[in-house]
Amino acid sequence: MITLEDTFADIIGKAIRGLRLPDAQVAGSAGIELGALEALRAGHWEPVAAAKVAPVLGLGVAALAGIGSGGWSPAAVAIEGLAQFNTPYEDMAVNAYLVWDPATGEAAAFDTGADASGMLSLAAEKQLRITQIFLTHTHGDHIFDLDRLKEKTGARVHVGAREPLDGVESFEAGAAFQIGGLQIATRLTWGHSVGGITYVVTGLAQPLAIVGDAIYAGSMGGGGVSYEAALETNRSQILSLAGETIIAPGHGPLTTVAEQRVSNPFFAA
Repeated sequence: MITLEDTFADIIGKAIRGLRLPDAQVAGSAGIELGALEALRAGHWEPVAAAKVAPVLGLGVAALAGIGSGGWSPAAVAIEGLAQFNTPYEDMAVNAYLVWDPATGEAAAFDTGADASGMLSLAAEKQLRITQIFLTHTHGDHIFDLDRLKEKTGARVHVGAREPLDGVESFEAGAAFQIGGLQIATRLTWGHSVGGITYVVTGLAQPLAIVGDAIYAGSMGGGGVSYEAALETNRSQILSLAGETIIAPGHGPLTTVAEQRVSNPFFAA
């Protein structure tokens, strides 16, 4: 299984940056020494200090402890019609997805990752026709191989209107698409990026939410543009979906809405 994208230290750091709080203020509000907070931020797990810091940052105490102790990881997810591709990009790894209608063989790519070779190989192996490419957002790691994937497939490329790209068809959030007999709804989940889009796919055995960097298993992309908007749109547009919905994030392993309601420190509070 792909490892979690963020450690407990990453989560605490994202919350502190998002709330724009000085470390000294966080430590004081939590009733701990500044050095204890600095140790947490450096990756030294201390459950008592973490339990005091979490409420100050709006984080779920038990959910943070699950990640800090190494005791939580998402249950394995597998479904016909969905394939995840995890490729290295600089000092990290990034996900892209292939979704297809098993009845018709029509497929769509969601982002490209750093290298679309695996996606192209699987499509050829399964005799799938990639007719559309959907972008969750336009950060470089998610669209690095876009030109090659577009050239190899001849697929139409779609992106949310807030993040236009030359030669790519833009749409307003709320637009609907199809992959064979599968339905795709679009939701605006901005905050990490200016115009992040979540694609909700129905018609397979379980619904899918392909979310880009809006939310991860046990964490979220953070508020690169607006921390407050990231929290709000994740709650209203992703965690409001049916619990069985598979969350396919831009980094880290697959998870479900039900898992993230109780196991994601940003939302379990």
